[in-house]
Amino acid sequence: MDGIRIIDMTSVLMGPFATQALGDMGGDVIKVEAPQGDVVRQIGPARHDDMGPIFLNTNRNKRSLSLDLKRPEGIAVLHRLIAEADVLVYNVRPQAMARLGLDYEAVEKINPRIVYAGLFGFGQDGPYAARPAYDDLIQGASTLSYLIARASDGTPRYVPTAMADRIVGITAVGGILASLIARGRTGRGQRVDIPMFETMVGFVLGDHLGGLTYEPPLDGGGYARQLSPYRRPYRTKDGYICALVYNDKQWEGFLRAIGRESLQKEDARFATFANRSRNIDFVYERLSDIFGERTTAEWMRVLEEADIPMMPMHDFESVLEDPHLTATRFFTTVEHPTEGTIRSMRAPVSFFGTPTGPIKHAPSQGEHSVEILRQAGYSAEEIDSFLASGAVQAPPAPSSKENTA
Repeated sequence: MDGIRIIDMTSVLMGPFATQALGDMGGDVIKVEAPQGDVVRQIGPARHDDMGPIFLNTNRNKRSLSLDLKRPEGIAVLHRLIAEADVLVYNVRPQAMARLGLDYEAVEKINPRIVYAGLFGFGQDGPYAARPAYDDLIQGASTLSYLIARASDGTPRYVPTAMADRIVGITAVGGILASLIARGRTGRGQRVDIPMFETMVGFVLGDHLGGLTYEPPLDGGGYARQLSPYRRPYRTKDGYICALVYNDKQWEGFLRAIGRESLQKEDARFATFANRSRNIDFVYERLSDIFGERTTAEWMRVLEEADIPMMPMHDFESVLEDPHLTATRFFTTVEHPTEGTIRSMRAPVSFFGTPTGPIKHAPSQGEHSVEILRQAGYSAEEIDSFLASGAVQAPPAPSSKENTA
């Protein structure tokens, strides 16, 4: 994406995760921040205020422009940047963009080639159009919390990661790239809406719509294997292991490896894929008993030799030492100009014909304000005027105060 400029008007997680992916692929991402900065800067333990770990891990490969869009000078600067940009990404409600005079119709007049991508809660032709939305709300509304309750102790919970934000962010990347391809054919940009609710309902029900796929319904929905309360890491003599004995070949190899080949002949519930699926709770419960007979290391060796899919159950520290991630250099340490040595995760996609460049650090607020204005053609006097008025902010001196928010 070298040469593609993205105006990033997003904050918190969903939008920044999407624009970071575009930056990882070489796009020139200009993060437009309000004077108060992206709130996610404040989350988590930090060496300096405004540079928390979630911000550092969702805003690499970007440049920061701190701009007050409540001032006419700030809007004028943004209009000039939009005129030369390829993509504009936002993740507030469309109604808020309209109040700023930045709805698609207005932006298209400035630059008809721009791809105008919105990530927000709900499709704009339904009754929820103007509602606010957050990851927790969308998890519950898309049946994820219900599924967790059904598969566990009956208590609804949220998945302990911002699943909706990140899945919608990934979906947005695909929509933006497809729109750029279309622009290459037509010469015109377009508006692209990526609603959280619809995206996540489709994501979840792809597995769980089940018999409700048919009219009349064949059942009440739900994928039995995923909903089994016994579908979880198996407890071993000294820990846990993640293993999936799935198809007929794997079952034959597994039973042969542990000397229990007769099980499939003696108990029809183990005999075929269909029978195991119909009796999945019993099958998984029986496996739980079997895995409790050996240590994790013993099972890792047995399963690897039998070519049975398995992985260790990592925690936050052990995953940093995973031998595969070490070999692929997934985790790297980089020197940040204000935060010192920090751990970073590389983009998972590898391009062998057009490799990406080195990681650029997540920026301090307004770190590139002056640089971006110079590139936009503003004179030194104009830039000084913007800074003096507060329409544009240069980076503040870093604070050494520990932040443990």
